[in-house]
Amino acid sequence: RIFPEYTIPPEELARREAEKNARCQKARRVFDHVAPTLIDDHYNWFIIIEPNSGDYFIDPDEDVAMQKARQKYLRGWVVIFRLNETGTCGKI
Repeated sequence: RIFPEYTIPPEELARREAEKNARCQKARRVFDHVAPTLIDDHYNWFIIIEPNSGDYFIDPDEDVAMQKARQKYLRGWVVIFRLNETGTCGKI
């Protein structure tokens, strides 16, 4: 390692991963609830979800959707989906 003093303990990595998964699950529940009503009129638009409040912001442009979200939630985690059958944003 180049900087061994910056090694993150495995317990901390596991905690961070668990928090990330919990956020994603909350956001997925919101997405699954609102997507059926939005998908017809806004197909393939981006939806940014703040998982703790359930607030969401949509726009066809990802950057604009993120700006809308950041106007209300300056800091904190948000989750990005697309309004399509799977919610996926990119390609693998």
